[in-house]
Amino acid sequence: MEQISDKLKIGENCSLGFNIIIENDVEVGNSTHIGHNVVIHEKVRIGRNVYIDDGATIGRMPKAGANSERKTKDVGYTEIEDGTVIGVNAIIYRGVKIGNGVLVGDLASIRENVKVGNFSIVGRLVMVEPNTKIGDYVKIQTGTHITGDAIIEDYVFFGAEVATCNDNKMGRGLVENMKGFHIKKGARIGSNATLLPNITIGEESVVGAGSVVTHDVPDRKIVMGVPAKVIKDVPEEELIFKNHITCNSLI
Repeated sequence: MEQISDKLKIGENCSLGFNIIIENDVEVGNSTHIGHNVVIHEKVRIGRNVYIDDGATIGRMPKAGANSERKTKDVGYTEIEDGTVIGVNAIIYRGVKIGNGVLVGDLASIRENVKVGNFSIVGRLVMVEPNTKIGDYVKIQTGTHITGDAIIEDYVFFGAEVATCNDNKMGRGLVENMKGFHIKKGARIGSNATLLPNITIGEESVVGAGSVVTHDVPDRKIVMGVPAKVIKDVPEEELIFKNHITCNSLI
């Protein structure tokens, strides 16, 4: 049965499916679609022409387990900008900021305190952990895991099922010592690659499929292998920023 707050602020020409739950302090812009069985928690701001597919959960408050290193805290509003698409059964946590024209695939999960830039793709079954920044025009393919405390600049590409991590001690260290990766603009990461904690992937560099990256990767280099080593330069015709023209960065 539907439970929609009488305090909902909703724009014109919106469409609502069946069995929706919408809590207090929610705003929905014009021409937005909310599918069947969607749950929208409190403190959510949704823009215009947003499409939220069936079974999605928006604004979920994080809950820490009894043995969790990170503790739960209020992380502010969830904001979804104009023209974004949220897939079937996707979960968007509290405090997530999603830009314009983003696609979040079916069954994807974006944890608290994550920012996703404009026109990026977070693919099907992708997991984005807390405190991560994703730039504009980023593409993250199916089944990839983005660890917490990571920085991904504009125009970065991830193949399918990339694995990343932020804890060299594998659960035996302190939370404050955990460090994610930093991927600079235009870099490309091949399918099934593994990125270790606290590494930097250089501007427009390429990590070959199946590689294990244990050290920083220089700008515009191709690395491959286990562990990954520099093989050659990225071909000039593949570069986006041929004259080192910078794009807007998250940093």
